[in-house]
Amino acid sequence: MSQPTLLAVLAHPDDEVLCAGTLLAQRAAGSRVIILWLTRGEMTDAWGPLPMAEVAERRMELGMQVAQCLGVEGRFLSFPDSAVQATPEAGDEVARVMAEIKPSGLITWGDAWTRGFRHPDHQATGKIARDAVNFARIAKVVAPEQPHRAFCPIFTLRGVHSSLPTVALDVGGYADKIFEVAEIYRRAIGFGAPEWIEGRLRSAGGRWDRDLVEEFDAWETGSGLVDRLLPHRDGPFFHHPEREG
Repeated sequence: MSQPTLLAVLAHPDDEVLCAGTLLAQRAAGSRVIILWLTRGEMTDAWGPLPMAEVAERRMELGMQVAQCLGVEGRFLSFPDSAVQATPEAGDEVARVMAEIKPSGLITWGDAWTRGFRHPDHQATGKIARDAVNFARIAKVVAPEQPHRAFCPIFTLRGVHSSLPTVALDVGGYADKIFEVAEIYRRAIGFGAPEWIEGRLRSAGGRWDRDLVEEFDAWETGSGLVDRLLPHRDGPFFHHPEREG
């Protein structure tokens, strides 16, 4: 049986700090793990009045440095930073990537109402990625790639007001690496304060009687504490049967 592939579709190079422990856990299990950033993060003013093309190059370099640190693959698309729109065309573009990669599970942004999580790019990226799971099943959308029709459960970064079922990962064993990758971004662009990251992880951990935990909304799978997202935990669902061919 082949190892699963976990795809994280995120808006900006630094979003992955919020799921770094989960990516590490999945990679440690022998899975293929890929981060797909829709934008290159060119709208940051962390480096002053540099041309946006130069900022984009720097952000892409940071993202790939972090991907290497995590031991995962990294890819970029060229959606405009701070102007991502969840159009059918955007969904089709990501669907074509999914048809190539054929992920076994997806991490992306969900619906959220708090600062940071509710960034319009995050909200649009989540809808694009979730739509793309469906569009990737359509041969006319993804040609010349073959459609990807296997079940691809969705896990979204969990906001504080979410009422969806929760899947949680104990990431205490990956703490050093989580803070290492966050520090790469903190030094470069000021994002990733260690006390904020630790606070998030410990707050979630308290709900599961663990030290450090990352939580996700489980859209299509069972909930509870797991050691990795894939293979997914079966939930009380009657999914539509997979189409053949």
